[in-house]
Amino acid sequence: MKRWMILPAVLAIGLLALGFHVGRGNAAAVGSADGPQSRGVAPAYVRPPALAAARKAAPPAKAAEEKSWVEPMKKVHAKFTGDKGAFAHFGDSITVTMAFWTPLAWNRKNMDEPTQADFALVKGYMKEACWREWKGPAFGNEGSMTIRWAFDNVDAWLKKLNPETALIMFGTNDLGQLPLDEYETKVRAVIAKCFDNGTVVILSTIPPKHGQDAKAKTFVESLRRIARECGVPLCDYYEAVMSRRPDDWDGAMEKFKGAAGDVYQVPTLISGDGVHPSNPKQWEGDYSEDGLKHNGFVLRSYVVLRSYADVIRSVLQ
Repeated sequence: MKRWMILPAVLAIGLLALGFHVGRGNAAAVGSADGPQSRGVAPAYVRPPALAAARKAAPPAKAAEEKSWVEPMKKVHAKFTGDKGAFAHFGDSITVTMAFWTPLAWNRKNMDEPTQADFALVKGYMKEACWREWKGPAFGNEGSMTIRWAFDNVDAWLKKLNPETALIMFGTNDLGQLPLDEYETKVRAVIAKCFDNGTVVILSTIPPKHGQDAKAKTFVESLRRIARECGVPLCDYYEAVMSRRPDDWDGAMEKFKGAAGDVYQVPTLISGDGVHPSNPKQWEGDYSEDGLKHNGFVLRSYVVLRSYADVIRSVLQ
């Protein structure tokens, strides 16, 4: 062999040897102790450790979809010019009552650590007046009302309150008064008016209703679809009720007829009138899983707390 051919040949042999040992090393790293890869059969491809970790840590598609509202709400919030922590509640009797939201400020027990953290965040961020003073028609909540009322009055509420965030829940009264297409159109219109003001929206589903749950489900599905299409966070109160009491959420059922006290004392999530959340004294302010299965207003305050805290972390701060 001529001298000028010796060096390339030596280099080629060395590279082949190096490749064999690297292949053994990778195989040992990814194979079992007695599998074929541990005996020197190199894998066709070894994912880099950083990429493997990143894929393992990536959230599932459902989680990514559930948080798809973050960027749209950041764009809405960028237009906001009012006071931070202004949290309005637009709704009917299930919202205007002092049994919802207000007691959370002073009567809470048995919260798990994530819920305690969410309460601390909301307590430090939200305007103090929003615990109990933003109640009544001038603040966007009143008994017997439908989305028609919200559509007619939301401009005045936004001007008066200029809320950074608005929780919207209408539908229980709408079930017997509005066709679904009108309901959907007006919900979307109210959301659009909030967006124009720079107000972030949390859209809530309605609870199940005695004798009308099949229709309530269609309204709930409509609200879920609107939330997806408008890019707003969904506070799914209906799901919170049904996941905890799928078969006996209805306090108007025969099994609860003997419950002591008024209709709100039934030991399930919807009161004896079949419409409003329950509020039995035994579970007032009880945020344990047991409390969340027995007190409908505690459950509603809970799901709103978790939703609002998520919005604060993801969008407002």
